[in-house]
Amino acid sequence: MTKPRITVVGSINTDMVTETDAVPSQGETVRAKNFHTVPGGKGANQAVAAARLGADVTMIGCVGDDPFADSLLTNLQDEQVSAQYVDRIQKTPSGLANIILSEQDNRIMIVAGANQRVTPDYIKERQEAILNSDYVLLQFEIPKETIEYCMQLCKQHSIPVIVNPAPAMALAASAWDAATYITPNETEWSQLFQEQNDEKLIITKGKAGVSYWEDGIERAAASHPVQVVDTTGAGDTFNGALAVALAEKCSLTEAVTFANAAAAISVGKIGAQAGIPTKQEVEAFLTQSRGR
Repeated sequence: MTKPRITVVGSINTDMVTETDAVPSQGETVRAKNFHTVPGGKGANQAVAAARLGADVTMIGCVGDDPFADSLLTNLQDEQVSAQYVDRIQKTPSGLANIILSEQDNRIMIVAGANQRVTPDYIKERQEAILNSDYVLLQFEIPKETIEYCMQLCKQHSIPVIVNPAPAMALAASAWDAATYITPNETEWSQLFQEQNDEKLIITKGKAGVSYWEDGIERAAASHPVQVVDTTGAGDTFNGALAVALAEKCSLTEAVTFANAAAAISVGKIGAQAGIPTKQEVEAFLTQSRGR
C-alpha cells in the first residue's frame, strides 16, 4: 500500500519542560520536581505523529543558527520526516517553548524565533511539496499571512487541508472557508467560533472526548480511560493521526476514532513527541478498548 503524502507547514521548537507540584505566584520561588529539554513545536509534533502513524511526511519550516537547530533537524531525520524544505536562518534563534507541567495539565509560553521567517514568499519557493500532497496540516505558531496563503493555495489546487487553530488567532472568513477541517479545542472553539457549529469543525475536549459533524448530524467520540502523565502534544498527535486516516480514505468517524485513540496513548509519557504511538500501537489499543 502506498503511503499517504502529508505536508506539514508550521513551527519547529525546543521544549523546555519543568515538572512541579506548585506553580509559583508572581514574585514567588518554588522547588520544581524535574526538568527536560525535548523537541517540539506544533508543526514538528504533527509531522512526527503523521510519520510514526504511516505517512510519507514533508516538513516546511525554519530553525535558527543556534545549537538547538542541529538537534531539531536530527530529530526530524530520525523520525523519517523529510527536512528538505527546512532552512537554517542566520543570526536568529530557533523557536522555543517554556512548558510548566502541574496537576496533570500544562502552561506554555512560546518564543517564535525562526518560525517567524516562514513567510508567504518562503512558501512560494517550496510550494511543490504542498502541490504533491494528499493532505496538508497547518497550525498557528507561524505568521497569520502565511497560514492564509497556504489555505488559499490548497483551495486553488483542491488539496485537503486540516487547520489546527492553536494558539487561537482570528482569520478572515474567506480563509476559514478554504479549510477542509478545523480542529480547535474547546477554548479555541469558544474564542474563534463563539461555540457555533459547522461541519468543518472537529472539536477536541480532553476528558470529554471529541465532537464533530457528519452527514448533518452531531456525533461524539468518547475519551479513553488512561493514566495521564503529560498532555502536551496530545492535540498534535490527534491532528497528525487524523490527517493520516483521512488521507487513507477512512470515513470521518473512522478517522476521528483513530485520532482520538492515538491522542489518548500520547499522554502517557513526558514530552510532546515521546508518547506519540505507532499505527500498530493504536490498532492494538482500539482492539483492546472494543474488548472491554
